Amino acid sequence: MKSLIILSIFSWFSCKPVSSSPIKNNIVLQELKVDTTKKIIVGAETISQFLPDLKGKKIACVTNQTSIVNGTHLLDYLLQNKISVKKIFALEHGIRGKEDAGDKISDGVDDKTGLPIISLYGDHKKPTTADLKGIDIIFFDIQDVGLRFYTFISSLHYVMEAAAQDGKEVWVLDRPNPNAHYVDGPIRIKELESFVGMHPVPTVYGMTIGEYAKMIKGERWIKGADNLALKIIPCQNYSHDMKYELPVKPSPNLPNFRSILLYPSLCLFEGTIVSVGRGTNKQFQIYGLPNAEKSFKYSFTPMPNEGAKTPPNNGVLCYGEDLTNIPINDLFAEKRITWQYYIDAYKAAQASGQEYFLKGNFFDKLAGNFKIREMIIEGKSENEIRASYLKELRQFQMIRVRYLIYP
Repeated sequence: MKSLIILSIFSWFSCKPVSSSPIKNNIVLQELKVDTTKKIIVGAETISQFLPDLKGKKIACVTNQTSIVNGTHLLDYLLQNKISVKKIFALEHGIRGKEDAGDKISDGVDDKTGLPIISLYGDHKKPTTADLKGIDIIFFDIQDVGLRFYTFISSLHYVMEAAAQDGKEVWVLDRPNPNAHYVDGPIRIKELESFVGMHPVPTVYGMTIGEYAKMIKGERWIKGADNLALKIIPCQNYSHDMKYELPVKPSPNLPNFRSILLYPSLCLFEGTIVSVGRGTNKQFQIYGLPNAEKSFKYSFTPMPNEGAKTPPNNGVLCYGEDLTNIPINDLFAEKRITWQYYIDAYKAAQASGQEYFLKGNFFDKLAGNFKIREMIIEGKSENEIRASYLKELRQFQMIRVRYLIYP
């Protein structure tokens, strides 16, 4: 059956935050059309209708390799249409998406356009007043994958806050979230606030980056939120329950739809001795640890490759599970984090006399609380782990619904 929903909001409107005091009516949502029988059109692909409004404006772009407009990079498209782009802001993995996770991203000049590149990763996460001097509008066009610890939403936070404080507009060119079809995981507690956990949201929050931007503003998670002029350019013909396979991999170690769907259930391994396949061609589709041949039959050896110059367990034979045989439809239909992987790997580490969790609390930062680690150590079941955060998850879902754009 053809589904057609048209929502037109051309005036400023408030998005009802948790607080009882009103916020300024300074969010604009452009026309949204949903026809599930037609091709999804991402926000950047509708930018042509705004070209007259951009004449004479000076633009800064937060962009990377996913910022594509009908096969053309957003920067090239804007410059071809005589839009005055002045600066590029680079996030984790750089503007071409080739840098390792955690690698330093340096300032520089884009070889193709000659535009200055300002890094917003490392020690300089938030644009300064000097960075924004002479800029009228910041475009944020980055493909998200819908996980709290995926750092692009943390960068969005800092960009929005800087814009609010310096009186700049932020336009979020929305893109579908391939993990927007469910919500799961513990809510991040205040004590574990970090760049991989900026906000009190669950591991999987079920929102596009445009919807998430509305929440950042509406919940006043940034300084000066009431003053921020935020415009969301929505996707067309999209709803949360649609499968969306990304045309460009969002980062070096998320190479395909399977890895993106498994990411919520494997990323916390980064705080343990377990490899998630960095340094193989099955990144975030396998997991394994050294000396675990008594627990697992499948084995692999991480070696340096693009996106993983020094992968965890580099050159060490690891034993674990190959998840590439799970049908994509089954992964998509699961709609929850598989905590059993963490339980099984912990038991394998214990059986081989190895310390499972790395020092430095990184597992807890990724999990968003201390309970998950404690329950794994206590031998709790997957269902018990899930039950431990369901109350807070339901509370978040009541907040989330206020900011949704798509059905």
